[in-house]
Amino acid sequence: MSGAAPLDELFLAFQQAVAGRYFIDREIGRGGMGVVYLAREVQLDRMVAIKLLLPHLAARPEFRARFLDEARLAARLSHPNIVPIHAVDATGGFVYFVMALVDGATLTERVRSRGPLSASDGGRVLREVAFALEYAHGHGVVHRDVKPDNILLERATGRALVADFGIAAVVGADAAKGGAGTPAFMSPEQVLGHDTDARSDIYALGVTAYFALSGRLPFEGATLAEMLARQVHEQAPPLGSLGLAIPRRLARLVDWCLAKDPAARPQGAQEVAEQLGVALEQKREVPAVLRGFVKRNGRMSDGETVIAFGALAGVSMVIAATPAFDATYLALGVLVGGSVAGQVAFLVTQSRRLLELGFSHGDLRPAFTAALEVSREEWDESVGVANLRLARIANGLARLAGTFLAVAVPVSAYAWMTGAGRDTVALILPVLWSAGAIGAIGIGVDHAMRRLRSDVDTKFWAALWNGRVGQWAFKVARHFRRGTPVVSAMTHRATELSLGLAAEQLYESLPRAVRRTLRDLPDLLRRLQGDAQALRARFDALNEAVSGGGAAGSDAARESARGARDLVQARLRDAVGALETIRLNLLRLHAGQATVSTLTTHIGVANALSDDVRRLIAAREAADAVLEYPRTIAPTPV
Repeated sequence: MSGAAPLDELFLAFQQAVAGRYFIDREIGRGGMGVVYLAREVQLDRMVAIKLLLPHLAARPEFRARFLDEARLAARLSHPNIVPIHAVDATGGFVYFVMALVDGATLTERVRSRGPLSASDGGRVLREVAFALEYAHGHGVVHRDVKPDNILLERATGRALVADFGIAAVVGADAAKGGAGTPAFMSPEQVLGHDTDARSDIYALGVTAYFALSGRLPFEGATLAEMLARQVHEQAPPLGSLGLAIPRRLARLVDWCLAKDPAARPQGAQEVAEQLGVALEQKREVPAVLRGFVKRNGRMSDGETVIAFGALAGVSMVIAATPAFDATYLALGVLVGGSVAGQVAFLVTQSRRLLELGFSHGDLRPAFTAALEVSREEWDESVGVANLRLARIANGLARLAGTFLAVAVPVSAYAWMTGAGRDTVALILPVLWSAGAIGAIGIGVDHAMRRLRSDVDTKFWAALWNGRVGQWAFKVARHFRRGTPVVSAMTHRATELSLGLAAEQLYESLPRAVRRTLRDLPDLLRRLQGDAQALRARFDALNEAVSGGGAAGSDAARESARGARDLVQARLRDAVGALETIRLNLLRLHAGQATVSTLTTHIGVANALSDDVRRLIAAREAADAVLEYPRTIAPTPV
């Protein structure tokens, strides 16, 4: 015997009752309903865990019957994330079931010994638990005691297994009303003794997730009564408010599971697993070149802009002061033309650099999207009411000044050029300067206030580079590209972008006569890539609405978002499928197994699909109303 715990009468009596079948080693756990022993099954020579119903409960017919019935139900569950039950038996007045022994630690032990789980590890564990619960719920079993102590982490693989379905209840049975459970993890309806169903397990999973990711419980109290009262009446502090490195979507999902009203929670463990999959989908590692482009190289800093504009303004003033001739218009032309030329040169130069490093215009959208997602998770959105009011006033001043200038400047310019009313123009020039100054101040203040709430600069440059200006800059830069581009890593690229670029390369390697026949194909490929990227952004936004991203979203709005999301997902598959079809036909064309006419037919189908996708995106489903934040990049197809 290796047990450290002292022998007691229960241990001795139970060992005597199961002698010859099981060799009891020691007690490894004890709860309100039973004791768990480490044992060896003699005949099969394997280590097992035996849960024994406490004798005073086993002596009561209702507890005995319930324990056996529910253990037998649990024994029918066969799932990779559920601890298998080998046997359910009653011997000499003892009632017990035999479980597989998992070599590992409980989730509680893991958090207590090594601290909270990382977002990736925690999300994976919780997703596996959700898979187990969905399977059990589908077979009519509600666990009713989901907690870290009942989640085992296998040492060798890290796999999560849910244990102790011994107090589970059949959905809808009388035994499912109130009763057993662990207070810190019980749902409000379970505390109040109301009917419980699968959504109670969802709540307990939310509490478990809160503990696993933060190391603390959402509700604590000096007494049991205080804890239960808070469990029923208080809303848990948002997980995202604890200052942890947890993705926003994961934090919101946990908060969603902790809703007091069962109808306001996810309605099934499968939905939780799906949302965890979305929240923890492995983020593509954006190459350092693209990260540097998004943060620095793809934008002109405020200092560079001021210096360049100041230099141009100085040159313009020198020209305007030339006494030999009236150089006003030349000075104005140098100022405006120089500013535009400088911006164009900057855009084309940076585009050429990316092209030479093996990247394309399509690589920019995922890079900017990743940067904005990080900024949303890190940005401090706590802006006072006074600051918000100041931002609105500044915005109004900027708009008013802009409207005035839009009317007054052309009129004044016309009067000056025609020679009529120059005196009047001279009189209103101070007014124009004043309006311009007010507008500039308003724009500056409004911009500063916006920068307190979001990453305005990155949004601006994302819109510029992802739009037609960026597309044009890359198109021009291709003519100035030097040498053969470097082959870049493709791990950061979504499927549609990889397919589109591969198809473009196949097109470029076709004979010139064939390329002339298929001259519209590159534009179509870029359209399909843009369509797919827009659909992917749309899917993410709708999926957040479904997962509770809209704080005020009603059940009807969430259901509408779910239907729209499924439609968008289907269209995304169609767009990716169209790109794959075109790529395959280009491969067949290179191999002499297809004709241009065959490819032309598929191009026509792809064009029709693209038109359908653009109509879908333009429709902007009603689910937008439940989104808590606006989309950061308008998903306009390129």
